[in-house]
Amino acid sequence: MPIFVDHEERREQIVAAATRTLGELGFAKFTLRAVGQRLGGSVTLVTHYFPSRDALLDAMLERTLSEARTKQDELMAITDPHERLRATIEYFLPLDEETMFIERARVALASHREVEPSVAEHMEQIDPGMRALVRVALAEFIPGDDLEETVDLIRLWTAGVVLTAIEHPDVWTRDRQLASMERFMQLMDLPMLAG
Repeated sequence: MPIFVDHEERREQIVAAATRTLGELGFAKFTLRAVGQRLGGSVTLVTHYFPSRDALLDAMLERTLSEARTKQDELMAITDPHERLRATIEYFLPLDEETMFIERARVALASHREVEPSVAEHMEQIDPGMRALVRVALAEFIPGDDLEETVDLIRLWTAGVVLTAIEHPDVWTRDRQLASMERFMQLMDLPMLAG
C-alpha cells in the first residue's frame, strides 16, 4: 500500500528545516544537503520539492511575507493603538527559540547580500513588508509627516535588539527584551502614550 504524503505539509517542513539550518550553520554552509540531513533524509528529499537553493530561498521569503500579511490582519483587529503597537514590536523580537532561529537566518542572509544577488533581492522584498506592519500600528496617531521617521525609529530599535539578542542570548532573555520594549515605548513620546 502506498504511503500518503501531504505535499504541502512536506514543503512547510522543508522550509522550516531550511530556516533552522540557515540560522544554525550560516549562509556558507546552507546547502540542500544540510537541509535534507536535518530532516533525516538525503538531498533528494529537498530537491523533489525545491530544485535549487534559490528555489528554497524563494519559498522561505514567501513564508516570511505570508506570515507578515497574516500578522497585519491580526494587528488591524486590535482596536487599542497602544496594544497594537506593543504587539507589532513584540512580533519583531526574538522572544523564543523559534523566532531566534528565524532572526539568525535573516542575519545570515543579510551578511551575504553583496555577494549573492538572489539574497539581495530577498532582503529588498522583506523590508517593505516589515515597514508596512509598523505603519499599520502607527498610522492612526502619527501625523503623515512624522510617520516614516517613526517607522524608521522602530525598525532600527527592533533590529538592534535582534542583533544584540543573537550576539548575547544569555543576557538578552525574553524578560529583558520585553522590559526594554516597555521602556522604549515610554521614551517614544507618542500621543497615545501620553494618556
